[in-house]
Amino acid sequence: MAALALAATGALAAVAPRAAAAAPPAVTANPVSVSVDAALNLADIPATGVGVNIPVYDANMNSGATSGLLSTAGINTVRYPGGSHSDVYHWRTGTAENGQYVAPNTGFDAFMGTVRAAGAQPIITANYGSGTPQEAADWVQYANVTKGYGIKYWEIGNEVYGNGEYGATWEYDTHSSKSATTYANNVLQYVSAMKAADPSIRIGAVLATPGYWPDGIVGPGDTQDWNRTVLSIAGTKIDFAIVHAYPTSTSPADLLTKPQAQNPNIAGTVRSLINQYAGSNAPNVGIAVTEANAQAYLDTSPNGLFAPDNYLTWLENGAFNVDWWDLRNGTDCTKVTTVEGATDYNDGGMVSAGASCEPAVNTPFPAYYGIQMISRLGTPGDTLVKAASSSSLLTAHAVRRADGDVDVMLINKDPNNDATVNLSYSGFTPSSATPTVHSYLKNAHGIGTARSGSPTTQTVPAYGITVVQMHPVDAPCRVVYAKSQWSGVTVANLTVVNNGLGQVNGWSLGFTFPGDDGITNTWNASVSQSGPNVTARNVSYNASVPQGGSVQWGFRATWSSSDANPSAFRFNGASCAIG
Repeated sequence: MAALALAATGALAAVAPRAAAAAPPAVTANPVSVSVDAALNLADIPATGVGVNIPVYDANMNSGATSGLLSTAGINTVRYPGGSHSDVYHWRTGTAENGQYVAPNTGFDAFMGTVRAAGAQPIITANYGSGTPQEAADWVQYANVTKGYGIKYWEIGNEVYGNGEYGATWEYDTHSSKSATTYANNVLQYVSAMKAADPSIRIGAVLATPGYWPDGIVGPGDTQDWNRTVLSIAGTKIDFAIVHAYPTSTSPADLLTKPQAQNPNIAGTVRSLINQYAGSNAPNVGIAVTEANAQAYLDTSPNGLFAPDNYLTWLENGAFNVDWWDLRNGTDCTKVTTVEGATDYNDGGMVSAGASCEPAVNTPFPAYYGIQMISRLGTPGDTLVKAASSSSLLTAHAVRRADGDVDVMLINKDPNNDATVNLSYSGFTPSSATPTVHSYLKNAHGIGTARSGSPTTQTVPAYGITVVQMHPVDAPCRVVYAKSQWSGVTVANLTVVNNGLGQVNGWSLGFTFPGDDGITNTWNASVSQSGPNVTARNVSYNASVPQGGSVQWGFRATWSSSDANPSAFRFNGASCAIG
């Protein structure tokens, strides 16, 4: 088993996964086809989705610039007190054990002032390594009862499996037993004490990242590996499971395959373990990725592309929180290199820490701009929907906005060739107007905005990120068709908007299934089906739809060969736009 490496901050840099690294994709200049299914929901963008770590050794944590950097980047969650420092830090005194440095003015209340000024919320890591359940409960009491901060998310320890249980030690742990069994049983004590102070909080336990050391290893004090031990003991009492993800890579091209190659598998394995061991609590247990970054090409264009792709792929696969490591990191100036025509300082921060070899403090690196592009795509409450690309060198993500707009992010992973992208849509009819396009270009120092291309054709520069924002076509009515699907079952919710039909008193909506869906039950409508043809009519309490108003109804259907979206809807005989 490969040895562990630690970042300068104390954050874990995970070792190579057991599977061989994927080969870099072949370079191609061919046109790319991207299909967007605006009706197929993957996940709602959570209010905690886009986060960052700020450790207590960052002397600029609470400087005047920090809250602006966070809000401008669209950061909505900030993790504190940061990495392995969490297991030596005592919140009441603002001091750390084991000789670890704590910068001035990084105490809890000062931190909360910065987070609130940024419009974000914290996720707090309670001290497991040298703390107690009572110390953690006192923190909850002070934060949420005494101060009224309303902090919802709390972790129990950092990378506790690095406490020596498996032979490698970077995490401070004063418990006489370092086993997963001991940690899990102590988690139960933390949960009990902390929820006695505030029952509304949500508490997470630390898991080893599936496919990375020490996943699958049974420690000397246990009968199962770390994850199975922790979840079998504490799974019925926790609210979320925690993993950290720093994929290794052999080249920039290899790094850019990792979000799709690894994140769905990791998330799926964690979800399977939760379902296996958390019993009836399993549906309530979320997944948080409270540290995420690459291990190389940190301050140059590859990481600028990797960052938004990584966040969005995690969120599409069920994570409710992803926290970049970190806002400012610092570096060893002997490790400066050049990557894709730009200086790489080997600094894991989103912005410069101002080391002697670096740009001025707070200068954004490409990852900062890449993360900022997420807020151009969508915001909390919008819905991530299915997008598929015909090329491994171009990744697409799509969002259906709450107002019916659809936005698409296109990430061109080819460092040498622009991509001509042909876009098609299901469940959405875009206006023919020239869309607003936000672009982050290779080695750029900002994001550009213009009207360019069309809803069906866009050019994405080499190593560039483009977000295309589109409005639905104007029509007398509009239908938002949103579905979830699994194993031959579809659940769809339809919103019909009356744009220009005046006051409607009694309505019908007609459409045809392209596939073999058979409706089995409905809500908020009286529905009849003849073969593929469906007619939904109002019920007594929703017959009236004023101009500018809307009505919602839904159905459950089974299918065997296809549940493709209807391509046309007629509301009281009028043809409707979709999306």
